[in-house]
Amino acid sequence: MSDILFPVRRIGRREFDFARQVAIMAIVNRTPNSFHDKGRTFELDRAVEAARAAVAAGADWVDVGGFAFSADQDGISVGEEVDRVVPVIAEIRNVTDAVISVDTHRADVAKAALAAGADVINDTNGLREPGMAAIAAESGATVIVTHSLAGPGKAVVRPVYGDVVTEVADFLRERVRFVLDFGIPAERIIIDPGHDLNKNTFHSLELMRRLDEITSIGYPTLVALSNKDFIGETLDRPQRERTEGTIAANVTAVLKGARILRVHDVPATVAAVRMTEAMLGWRAPIAPRHNLG
Repeated sequence: MSDILFPVRRIGRREFDFARQVAIMAIVNRTPNSFHDKGRTFELDRAVEAARAAVAAGADWVDVGGFAFSADQDGISVGEEVDRVVPVIAEIRNVTDAVISVDTHRADVAKAALAAGADVINDTNGLREPGMAAIAAESGATVIVTHSLAGPGKAVVRPVYGDVVTEVADFLRERVRFVLDFGIPAERIIIDPGHDLNKNTFHSLELMRRLDEITSIGYPTLVALSNKDFIGETLDRPQRERTEGTIAANVTAVLKGARILRVHDVPATVAAVRMTEAMLGWRAPIAPRHNLG
């Protein structure tokens, strides 16, 4: 998309041209209750192993989280969340130049994660906690501004929107203005409409149909669609049988302007994205031979 502000971005140690490139973000959850992996990477060694495997499979980015979004969980202290994410980030930073983000809505967790080597704050609370924007501004970190009504760990029963896409877009514009006014430059801002975050399946499908209204705001758009309930409910598929639906949703998102995909299955996403980029004329085939001999 030529209308992305600063399409060529330096994020951490890597550079992306979002006018013709899609970044793949691997999910590494150090939580016992993550909705998809159910604690598979809760142990430190398993989390580090998963991050390294994702980068080897082609991920450009690793997103490390220590507290799930769901309201159906016990709260944890800031110290416990720091203890979950910081060792993983430090280990990953030692072995890769991939972008590292911390998935947190807490300012003190973000500060500790950045000190350990993270490059990005991925905040599903839209930088609404006091101190979060200041830490981002002072550190030089990139920020991901995500839409949610209540933020992580808080229940919203039967969320209602007049027009979900318009309201999400308005929220993102307002939070971007807040971030800019705090001194965080436009070239360090990414937006995320927050599919399924305080939204039902019909809301998330409407966001997919009109995603270009979000991407046209002008900042690189991240989508976190991987194995989400709106895919499972659309297809009537359980958690472990949503791969095809996830790929279809991610490719559609790219065609509508999304440039960062947050995913569980890195190899399948890499193949789908590389094919999409080639069909759009952004990437040459790796091994062209057919009818060329």
